[in-house]
Amino acid sequence: MSATTFNEEKFNMEVRKFLKKVGVTSQREMERAVREGLGSGKLTGNEQLKTQVTLEIPALGVSFKIDGDIALS
Repeated sequence: MSATTFNEEKFNMEVRKFLKKVGVTSQREMERAVREGLGSGKLTGNEQLKTQVTLEIPALGVSFKIDGDIALS
């Protein structure tokens, strides 16, 4: 993609759509995992869970990790 054909507005919209999908899917999976952890006794509900997300863009050789913590109480 050359700079002359790059549509920054379209790219921005596509990135936002992707991030929305990532956010919604990630939240759903985290909620499911925590419910299962509480149900199985793996979690008590007082934990602070270490989390990590990896963003990869294979075509560009990009791999970027984002770390965080999620408190359950």
